[in-house]
Amino acid sequence: MSSSPPPATGSATVPPLDPALAARLKRTDTGLVCAVVQQHDTREVLMVAWMDDEALASTLATGRATYYSRSRRSLWRKGDTSGHVQWVKRVSLDCDGDALLVEVDQVGAACHTGDRTCFDASPLPVRVGSRAEA
Repeated sequence: MSSSPPPATGSATVPPLDPALAARLKRTDTGLVCAVVQQHDTREVLMVAWMDDEALASTLATGRATYYSRSRRSLWRKGDTSGHVQWVKRVSLDCDGDALLVEVDQVGAACHTGDRTCFDASPLPVRVGSRAEA
């Protein structure tokens, strides 16, 4: 019995996306859905990525986060080269069907820069509002 993880793409072991779920998705013109990725226990937002039907099907079937790279125009399973794996705990579709919330257990850095999240850069200047002003 092999202990290697299932392939990210093109495998007969990963079934196609359930047609009922596929019908609920509102994709971009290029067939993608936005995926907001969050650490499952702290609720920290780690990154934003894109999924096509194959990436979502692979994610749901394997428990490993798989995304569609718009720059490489191919699937990539998070952590295959860096070791910074995302173990999927839950995936939710938003009310409009145009975004996914992917809750993961992040191993190492989520960002390609080596930062914990893709939002570790300096925050933008903003006038902070309050309820009292409403």
